[in-house]
Amino acid sequence: MNLLDGSALEHCLLCPRRCGVNRLEGARGVCSAGVLVRIALVSKHLWEEPCLIGKNGAGTVFFSHCSLRCVFCQNAAISSEGQGIEVTPERLADIFLEQQQSGAATLDLVTPTHYAPQIAAALTAARTRGFSLPVVWNSSGYETVELVAALAGMVDVFLPDLKYYDAETAGRYSQAPDYFSAAAAAITAMVEQIGMPAVGADGVLQRGVLVRHLILPGRRHESMRLLDWLWEQFGDRVWLSLMNQYTPLYRAAEFPEINRQLTTFEYQSVIEHALDLGITHCYVQEGKTASAKFVPVFDGRGVLPLKK
Repeated sequence: MNLLDGSALEHCLLCPRRCGVNRLEGARGVCSAGVLVRIALVSKHLWEEPCLIGKNGAGTVFFSHCSLRCVFCQNAAISSEGQGIEVTPERLADIFLEQQQSGAATLDLVTPTHYAPQIAAALTAARTRGFSLPVVWNSSGYETVELVAALAGMVDVFLPDLKYYDAETAGRYSQAPDYFSAAAAAITAMVEQIGMPAVGADGVLQRGVLVRHLILPGRRHESMRLLDWLWEQFGDRVWLSLMNQYTPLYRAAEFPEINRQLTTFEYQSVIEHALDLGITHCYVQEGKTASAKFVPVFDGRGVLPLKK
């Protein structure tokens, strides 16, 4: 089966859930996505890593729905509740071109996995019309090796999360006890496909794998084990982004152990562990980034064409 062909939606195996539902006939799997792409926001984002935003920002496209069920998701309005606007494949291609025309440094596809066939078709159409931005696959890391392989030639930069090491943690907070085994295999496939990171003259990442890790309260030792694995497996072939912005949103209050912000000690101890390992290509966050004010407003901006 070609996972980037529209017929793949007839028996959907795009993510590790492998629901197998027929989305062409209206069935919805764990992610709840349908046939048409649903988008909650199109914007130029200045809060991504510096190598992705250039001078004008990353051209983000926030896709609605998600195959994970993270209890602390800051984007729950779109990931779990499905807020957004459905668009045709033609409109999706237009959006990609509009991001390029706006001066965006990259095309940042946020939570795209469950729409892979539709995105591939739109990218193909946009490229025939002159689209040339680096394409960033900004995902939860919960991917299949088969989909990563199918994306060869479509994606320039893989930007996966690596959320959990322990199955118990992944099951409790994202209903995905197989998270690490799936993400580890997927990231390995990403690195094998893309190779060493490459940066353009403007400082924008043209090709590479940049792994994000959000440190959770009380889980700093698990974070350290993830760093151990990444360094042992890939060394400098992957770049890293350590995030301290955890905010107890959505259903976090139901889980007392994570119903608080991260402490400075917890974050610094993980940074120091990265330094001790010898990791050099690592973004860190400074100041107070744990705030709901940093959550985008998903008001549908940029999704529909402007009225003439």
